[in-house]
Amino acid sequence: MIEKKQKPTLFDALLPIILLLFLLFLAVYFFGDDSSSGPNQIALLLCAGVASLIGLKNGYKRQEIEEGIIKGISLTLGAILILLAVGSLIGTWLLAGTVPTMIYFGLQILDPQYFYVSCCVICAVVALCIGSSWTVAATIGVALMGISSGIGASGAITAGAIISGAYFGDKLSPLSDTTNLAPAIAGTELFVHIKNMLWSTVPSFVIALILFFFLGLNPTEQTTNSQVEQLLLSLEAEFFIAWYLLLPLAITLFLAVKKIPAFPAIGIGAIAGAIMAVLFQQDLILSYANEGLSAIEANIMVVWQVMYAGVSLNTGNKVIDDLLSGGGMGSMLNTIWLIISAMTFGSIMERVGLLKRVVESLMGVTKSVGSLITTTIVTAFGTNCIAADQYIAIVMPGRMFKDEYKRRNLAPENLSRALEDGGTVTSPLIPWNTCGAYMHSVLLINPLEYAVFCFFNWLSPIIGIICAFAGFKVKLLLVKTKDNLVDLPASVKQVS
Repeated sequence: MIEKKQKPTLFDALLPIILLLFLLFLAVYFFGDDSSSGPNQIALLLCAGVASLIGLKNGYKRQEIEEGIIKGISLTLGAILILLAVGSLIGTWLLAGTVPTMIYFGLQILDPQYFYVSCCVICAVVALCIGSSWTVAATIGVALMGISSGIGASGAITAGAIISGAYFGDKLSPLSDTTNLAPAIAGTELFVHIKNMLWSTVPSFVIALILFFFLGLNPTEQTTNSQVEQLLLSLEAEFFIAWYLLLPLAITLFLAVKKIPAFPAIGIGAIAGAIMAVLFQQDLILSYANEGLSAIEANIMVVWQVMYAGVSLNTGNKVIDDLLSGGGMGSMLNTIWLIISAMTFGSIMERVGLLKRVVESLMGVTKSVGSLITTTIVTAFGTNCIAADQYIAIVMPGRMFKDEYKRRNLAPENLSRALEDGGTVTSPLIPWNTCGAYMHSVLLINPLEYAVFCFFNWLSPIIGIICAFAGFKVKLLLVKTKDNLVDLPASVKQVS
């Protein structure tokens, strides 16, 4: 006999969400910046337990809930492997002198007055070429954060500029996974989708650049030329600096352009860094090694250790030690813990129908086309908060709203743009989202600090909503008649 499952009430669906928001607020109140180092994970798991109890009440079996959890966590295994590879990459690139070399040349080239704008543009161009905001953050982003520290710029603003640029390039790159996923879910062509996104994406980016320009005119801190010169001398003293130490970066970016998946591309980049370290940083390696080891044993041991534990400098120069210590797979374990906890909560919410119930309740307020697109954007953002994963934030709302867009005679590229505006770009703003947790681990700035400066990531959904209500570039479906193509009637007119 098949047991009938009870449809969750709106109270059922909202209870775990409200409780989660309350516990996350308490986590920040009690623990501040350390809230992502355990308190948030406990909050997510407690609310996962509440969602499970609601599911059991509504007729779901424990095994069904467990299967949902396993399925949800399995979706993040690729991200977890990338995180581990990034940890090793940062460690070997620090040891090899790749990151110090990028910082060394960056300190001499980048003007502090235009630093934030430069960060944003550089990350945008590289992300557009390789289609990966994560790879940009782990490579160029790490170096830019180091340069930021060297010139006395704000770490939070720098992180905001890096993320703004990286997500702009990622969003418009045909090589990006999310840029391919959104039109596939909505049912439109890739380049039609990219062309349609320009109307909300480019204005958002231009405004962001203007804001970063004005922030650069009034730096909160100022580093003198003598301090920069001292930092350059310290880098030269601790590391062998040469342009060809940027080879691991070139290899990693080349593999990304060739559409090699992120995990092997970053892993190869980490190995390239290890090889460069052995070839060019022998003095540093031998200073790390235990006494009594031969040169070969020292190289094997130190490179091995750096890949899992990272670099920990103890030069007596606090600026250099703070700037160039870090990396290793071990540094990513807290982020992995956060991702697993978040996906446990999100997977249960999806499996027992609570997430779907929230979305269904929103459909009642979508009377106009503008409200429908706005609801899509808000739902994608909300899914990022609840399910903690940008892919779910694209797939789930895309499936649920697809028929409604078709019923209202709206072209599918309207849906795909809304999914990107609300799902892709907002993911790094949420500390427990996979993207927010990743950016925190790589850039070492809490999302609660950098989020306010991710201007592009906020402006993109806002401008998307403005375009929706204004009817600007809201495209209608076309149907074939015997003679030509005609617009189907709709409640808005396309503005050319």
